[in-house]
Amino acid sequence: MMELIKLHNLKKIYKRKYSNTHALDGISLTINQGELVSIMGPSGSGKSTLLHILGLMDSPTEGEYVLKGRTLQAIRSQLHKTRNLMIGFVFQHFALLKDYTVLDNVALPLTFRRSRHRERIAKAQFYLEKVGLKEHMDKKPDELSGGQQQRVAIARALVGEPELILADEPTGNLDRKTGDEIMEILQQLNKEGKTIIIVTHDLEIARKTNRIIEIMDGKIYTDRILQCL
Repeated sequence: MMELIKLHNLKKIYKRKYSNTHALDGISLTINQGELVSIMGPSGSGKSTLLHILGLMDSPTEGEYVLKGRTLQAIRSQLHKTRNLMIGFVFQHFALLKDYTVLDNVALPLTFRRSRHRERIAKAQFYLEKVGLKEHMDKKPDELSGGQQQRVAIARALVGEPELILADEPTGNLDRKTGDEIMEILQQLNKEGKTIIIVTHDLEIARKTNRIIEIMDGKIYTDRILQCL
């Protein structure tokens, strides 16, 4: 397998007036293309901080982050472009624009690429069909259930055809049955070749991935490979 992500001694320190907080304290790991990985840990362990750095939404205080052979320093001048082209995001609270239709929400990431309107709409329609929302394209997010809104978020993450999908508690606001359905979609996407990293506090969700990384106090506590699904 080819390396997609390589972290070496990654640290994130939040400086306070009287003390510093080490959100990440020397994280080193490699994630290969095509992996389905879950990151677990208690509240405040640093798992969301790590995901934000992986998603180029935050920068480490120290250490090295290499994304597909390029260091963070090398891509810093093209940070927004790299994020838009390479990474898709799925959030716990969906992060959909309520005044936009489902179709427009999904097409939104493509507007930053200056692609043609017809192309944006065609791709958005394709990925909405892929997640089973063909009949709901013209609705507003508030007209959908939580599970349907998360499907919209997944379609939006896919529309730019990124190599990496980062999901922050993607089932956190959903009931068990709906959460399992969302995980089935993510598992299928992984089988199609997508690299997916999921932050979750739910062990049952983590067990549906191929690798579980547990973080505690900003450090990797365990990193174990599960039986292939």
